[in-house]
Amino acid sequence: MARLLPSITRWCRVLALGAVLVGCAEIEEEKPWIHVDRPQMLFTDTTLMDSYDKGVLSWKLKTAYLERWSNTEEVFVRPVLVDIYDSLGERSAFLRADSGRLDMKFTYVYAYGHVYALTPKGASVRADSLLWNKKDNLVKTESYVRVVSEDGDVLQGKGFESDAKMDHWKILSNITGIFQDAANRIKEEDKAKAEEIEKRDSAAAVPQQAEERKE
Repeated sequence: MARLLPSITRWCRVLALGAVLVGCAEIEEEKPWIHVDRPQMLFTDTTLMDSYDKGVLSWKLKTAYLERWSNTEEVFVRPVLVDIYDSLGERSAFLRADSGRLDMKFTYVYAYGHVYALTPKGASVRADSLLWNKKDNLVKTESYVRVVSEDGDVLQGKGFESDAKMDHWKILSNITGIFQDAANRIKEEDKAKAEEIEKRDSAAAVPQQAEERKE
């Protein structure tokens, strides 16, 4: 019996150590709480936003993805599909871009990434970015632009400015261009100018001839 005591003692110690190890294995370390920022507003379907000028529809923006964060009024959209309307409510021009930013009050629209716009007169505009600001009601960019006019002329330069309806536009600097059939157009313009001058001179000569008859 005395010989069994050391063996029993060692066996008890093994069991006790095993119990401690099992108990330690069952206690999991508490993982730290991780905060993940999420947008306050998120739409991943077709979304429409309208802008009105004195009660008349001016712009209509359509996008497939929209997100807004809680600490800002700014909205991110992708892509940017903007239709521009005339005073009669008819679509007269449009603007397309990969992505864009605007605020909830529609006081500005910043479009960027493969920007393409078509003016009411048929000119097309390509740029890296375009910004419309409701305050001055102008469409602007400081990037390089490429404009193909309704006559087929290709104009390039740095900086672009247009009214909000895209009716009247201009390239600001470093302008280069390719003019289609420029010589014939110059001849036609000169001919039209000459006819205008001749018509004006003829009209001015009639009263003078009448005075000469009276004398």
